[in-house]
Amino acid sequence: MFENLSDRLSKTLKGISGKGRLTENNIKSTLREVRLALLEADVALPVVRDFIKSAKKRALGREVTKTLDPGQAFLKIVQTELEVAMGEVNESLNLATQPPAVILMAGLQGAGKTTTVAKLSLLLKNKEKKKILVVSVDIYRPAAIKQLETLASEIDVEFFPSDITQKPNAIASAAILHAKKHFIDVVIVDTAGRLHVDTEMMDEIIDLHATINPIETLFIVDAMTGQDAANTAKAFDEALPLTGVIITKADGDARGGAALSIRHITGKPIKFIGMGEKIDALEAFHPDRIASRILGMGDVLTLIEDLEAKVDKEKAAKLSKKMKKGKKFDLEDFRDQLIQMKNMGGMGSMMDKLPGMGQISDTMKNQVNDKATNQMEAIINSMTKKERSKPEIIKGGRKRRIAAGSGMQIQDVNKLLKQFTQMQKMMKKMSGKGGMRKMMSTMQGMMGSQGQRGMPLGFNGLKR
Repeated sequence: MFENLSDRLSKTLKGISGKGRLTENNIKSTLREVRLALLEADVALPVVRDFIKSAKKRALGREVTKTLDPGQAFLKIVQTELEVAMGEVNESLNLATQPPAVILMAGLQGAGKTTTVAKLSLLLKNKEKKKILVVSVDIYRPAAIKQLETLASEIDVEFFPSDITQKPNAIASAAILHAKKHFIDVVIVDTAGRLHVDTEMMDEIIDLHATINPIETLFIVDAMTGQDAANTAKAFDEALPLTGVIITKADGDARGGAALSIRHITGKPIKFIGMGEKIDALEAFHPDRIASRILGMGDVLTLIEDLEAKVDKEKAAKLSKKMKKGKKFDLEDFRDQLIQMKNMGGMGSMMDKLPGMGQISDTMKNQVNDKATNQMEAIINSMTKKERSKPEIIKGGRKRRIAAGSGMQIQDVNKLLKQFTQMQKMMKKMSGKGGMRKMMSTMQGMMGSQGQRGMPLGFNGLKR
């Protein structure tokens, strides 16, 4: 998400960020480019207008002209305005009520509502340790009820059965009664998607809302619809007392207009953002972190949270112990690292959160994409246990066999072995004193050898 906006803003702000002196003319010309970048990202015009007006007022004021580094101060203003547009701070779900806390999910058809019900259930189950019940009141699509049942089974949360002969109000009321009897913490109600905001369907969900009185009413919206997402959210908010928004399919939208428009137009906070198809690809929406990503400064805090939640701590401890004993990092370990990366959303997701990735060429990004990760895993799987533990024995005949077994070419095997050797060197650096800093310096050197400017120096210690 935000790739186009990020690229455009990075180029625009690069010219002014190093200036020792800012003038009214160069501020105006830069803001003109920022305005075009926001409009091209499909950000709603009222949002763009307020953004530019506020940024201009602050940039021409004392807070920039009196600083030692006006260019950097201007960059900070743009970052702050991005945060303001998106809501400044994350607003978590309000579950402070007599159990069960009822969450009503609303939205247009095709927005990914049912999948989001499952994603939110998994997040609340794992992070908040809540006991969850999900129920579908979509009596118009039997497939939607079956889909929710399948997803509930997959993530191991309770599903309340329903069918098309029942009324939505009766289904939801029965589910809540069941939850009370069985000491369930949260009931998430999946409603029928609308093709558009039609009166009959809106009347139905208004009546449902009045019957079950949910503590949270969340609007689920597809990021791909851009600023139209904000307008649709506004229409729903006029009918229902929305408490927040969840943006879905953000990984497929290179613009970001929805995220930058919804809060301003509806006044409702974006609480979560869906960053992939996987069932655990739902993140709390932090405006400051998103603004940092847009400006190419990465999002190390979310990356650390991902590491904490998704890395196999037992395997990580085992590898650390092995390295401290002076044993070599082998291809078995390398494969484990590739699997861990996949569990964290893939290499692409990780790179989005690393500072300085906007400076890396598309060619290099393609070399470390998720397809390449899968190919590397296939090559390692085609090796014998002995080959994985002693990569130095992999010569001509073995390379041909491994290539044939994985459906790859010999040059692919050579490339993997070269990348493995680089990774082995990094792991050796990490096992010593000041390991993380040394590893980041090595990575910076590797980026430089590809003809790129390295990562920003501030990234070397992973401090934030």
